Amino acid sequence: MTTKYKYNNRELSWLNFNARVLQEASDPNVPLIERLRFLGIFSNNLDEFFRVRYATYKRISQSEGGKNKVIKGYNVNKLLKEITNIVISQQTESLKILNEIHEKLREHNIHIINEKEIIPEHEQFVKDFFLNKVSPALVTIMLNDLDKVPNLKDTAAYLAVKLNRVDGDGNKPMYTLIEIPNSINRFVVLPSVDGKQYIIMLDDLIRYNLEVIFNIFEYDSISTHMIKITRDAELDLEGDLDKSYVEQLMDSVKDRLIGDPVRFVYDKNIDQDTLDFLLLKLEIENTDSLIPGGRYHNRRDYMKFPDLGAKHLLYEKIEPLPIPGLSLQGSLLKKIAEKDYLQYTPYQTFSYTIKFLREAALDPNVKSIKITIYRLAEISHIASSLINAAKNGKDVTVSIELQARFDEENNIKYSERMKREGIKLIFGVTGLKVHAKSCVIERLEGKKLKRYGFISTGNFNENTAKIYTDYTLFTSNNEILKDILKVFEFFEANYRIKKYKHLIVSPHYTRDFFYKKIDEQIALAKANKPCGIMLKMNSMSSFDMAEKLYQASQAGVEIKLIIRGICCLVPGVKGMSENIRAISIVDKFLEHPRLFIFKKKKKEEVYISSADLMTRNLDNRVEITCPIYDNDLKSELIESFNICWKDNVKARDHASYDKNEYVKNDDKPFRSQFETYDYYKQKLENN
Repeated sequence: MTTKYKYNNRELSWLNFNARVLQEASDPNVPLIERLRFLGIFSNNLDEFFRVRYATYKRISQSEGGKNKVIKGYNVNKLLKEITNIVISQQTESLKILNEIHEKLREHNIHIINEKEIIPEHEQFVKDFFLNKVSPALVTIMLNDLDKVPNLKDTAAYLAVKLNRVDGDGNKPMYTLIEIPNSINRFVVLPSVDGKQYIIMLDDLIRYNLEVIFNIFEYDSISTHMIKITRDAELDLEGDLDKSYVEQLMDSVKDRLIGDPVRFVYDKNIDQDTLDFLLLKLEIENTDSLIPGGRYHNRRDYMKFPDLGAKHLLYEKIEPLPIPGLSLQGSLLKKIAEKDYLQYTPYQTFSYTIKFLREAALDPNVKSIKITIYRLAEISHIASSLINAAKNGKDVTVSIELQARFDEENNIKYSERMKREGIKLIFGVTGLKVHAKSCVIERLEGKKLKRYGFISTGNFNENTAKIYTDYTLFTSNNEILKDILKVFEFFEANYRIKKYKHLIVSPHYTRDFFYKKIDEQIALAKANKPCGIMLKMNSMSSFDMAEKLYQASQAGVEIKLIIRGICCLVPGVKGMSENIRAISIVDKFLEHPRLFIFKKKKKEEVYISSADLMTRNLDNRVEITCPIYDNDLKSELIESFNICWKDNVKARDHASYDKNEYVKNDDKPFRSQFETYDYYKQKLENN
């Protein structure tokens, strides 16, 4: 393999990851409705990418001397253009896939129709639905006479309407924008006819009723095309010093609605005069990313495409398994007092996490609960359990990260509710996001306080736990739990850097920890002793860590990497990384855990973590990496890594870079997520 760069660019690597999501949408072996939902995930990912990463580079480009600025080997302006070209290509491919899926759905008597395909049996239903539900929610902006157009909502979809008038005004067209209301499901299910199911997009239902909307005007013809603006979503907290942190954050979240546009997507069939009018009226600059697209935007809505009762067009739902030896009907604390347990969602039920907190809330001997929260579900049983505990007189402390991107409003809502119930809130550390996932409770047993707790690789969110794979360690190891309490002490007095006996905590220790562990492996390799590194994570963008792994590879250390998303490291290059192999698994569930394994002689050191090998996780966040001491759990984690490593159905080889080639071998098909569920099912049966 040859490579132009020693490291892959972060943004281009992310686009390669999103291309893997698009591969799932194009895979004929994926159930049809699931393919539509992968298209939705692809689109949603792209929206967030432009709101954050593209917006950051655009800011740099627009700064003084920014156009010629080079960041990690890439000219900023050239990178923005390359991103735009790649996105245009991916959008074209996604439209092709969407049309193909629509055709396949017709073979199953599911018809997604437009306004010109409405049959007589549906005409009255469509008119009534529009008048009763859609019309009251519509916002229609008449553009011609406005000196300044009201700010269009970030990522909202609009129908750009051109009316060719006959009112004697020189036949000057009249332009309007209709906002597609997000309070109504985008997919309107029509009554079945002759065994066929029909769905019309809300956009097309509005198109069908344009005459009703504009019945007070006279016009010869009317045309409609969809547009969408994506705005810079970076938060600006350098505001009024008289305002509280929460007030500043809320103001900044509101400012997203009027942030600078970073992408303008439009129907490629739009009339040129309409496009020119809109770009001028909306003050869209040439430097913004202009993306010609298809008839429909906001394909992220396909994430919520209705099931339609078509089980054969969906993945078979798995029943989350119980943890062997740990019953939800008995006391968890009594069992955890005896040994450590590991929860692996969604293969095993997230209910253990909720049960742990509910038990703590009710147990009169539990005196305190401390927990870090990054993202909560919209309706959170975790938050309810903590509030319940506070109502029962427990001393509850919650470190809640208000700057969890795009979940700020939800976290603020819950923080205000928890504050009213007497819960002590900690809003992170100045300059650092708290991304750690941990909890510790103190229970009076006799005359002594005994500690119980859990540490996780994922958020305490019961909704995402159904689709994100994550590990959670339940433990009563007093030394580990004392270290968690030190993290909370750091929150209170962050000018004091704590020392930890067992946990590895960012931003002070994680980078050096990895350097030390990799150096140990290099020394073992040079001494011809057994060695090896196995790492699983979401993303890797730290060039320093890549360089360190290159050194290990050159010393002869075998390195296995499972990295779902960004991978700045270039594997398999002779003389640089020939002992490194890296794969990405994109499948039914989102691979989310961070798992680090270092081989030493006949033993392995095993860690779970909230941190990826990214500069932000190493240096700019509070993260926790936790050692696994129980030998059975260590074996379980190593086996779960090996199961993923053997995947030859949904694994892609990072060495193929933008080709995203699937891992192929002569073994029988092995799909790791399905095999993982069978592995845990077998463990349960053998228990």
